[in-house]
Amino acid sequence: MPKRGKKYLEKKVGTTEKFDFPEAVEKAIASSYAGFDESVDVAVRLGVDPRHADQMVRGSVILPHGTGKKVKVLVFAKGEKEKEAQDAGADFVGNDDLIQKIKDGWTDFDKAVATPDMMGSVGKIGRILGPRGLMPNAKVGTVTFDIAKAVNDLKAGKIDFRVEKAGIVHAPMGKVSFGAEKVLENVSTFLETIIRLKPAASKGTYLRTIAVSTTMGPGVRVEMATVKELLK
Repeated sequence: MPKRGKKYLEKKVGTTEKFDFPEAVEKAIASSYAGFDESVDVAVRLGVDPRHADQMVRGSVILPHGTGKKVKVLVFAKGEKEKEAQDAGADFVGNDDLIQKIKDGWTDFDKAVATPDMMGSVGKIGRILGPRGLMPNAKVGTVTFDIAKAVNDLKAGKIDFRVEKAGIVHAPMGKVSFGAEKVLENVSTFLETIIRLKPAASKGTYLRTIAVSTTMGPGVRVEMATVKELLK
């Protein structure tokens, strides 16, 4: 068992305790102690088995208050689409030049968007982008000819999520400085999306457990009976 620091132990919430959603978020925020503006994250355990393709849960959502993080967006495009990306506020725009730069070891960006006609070339650096979660993907709207919308969505706080092998989805819901109300609004939007994506093959209870935590703080468990109240 890993050794916990003194500050962590002072803030620790009993692992068996459960709280209604607003109180859980408030306790998680109150448990933050780092000298920086910690992220507030949510972990949702789903009643799915990701080993089966028909039970995979994957998607994206635009959080109403964003994540509090400035997102550096790179766009692979040619011709008029390059100008569209620049006008939309993309941080890096190009095609073969950017592909070569990434081959040389540069990955100083957070999200990548590509037009469909660029994917043949972008696929050559898939081994670099894929493990870092940077590969453009049509399923989450980052392979598209509507470059302006893709860039604007990412800048506005769009996040991608995917269920892990253990059936858990982790996602950032903002910063401690947001306060509980804004974090709760983000969580509500996120959960509505998760519920909408419930696979037909998922049987029994879909939302199993939920925990809220900050970057350095302990997890605070949510009383599942209170989830419906949040989603009203």
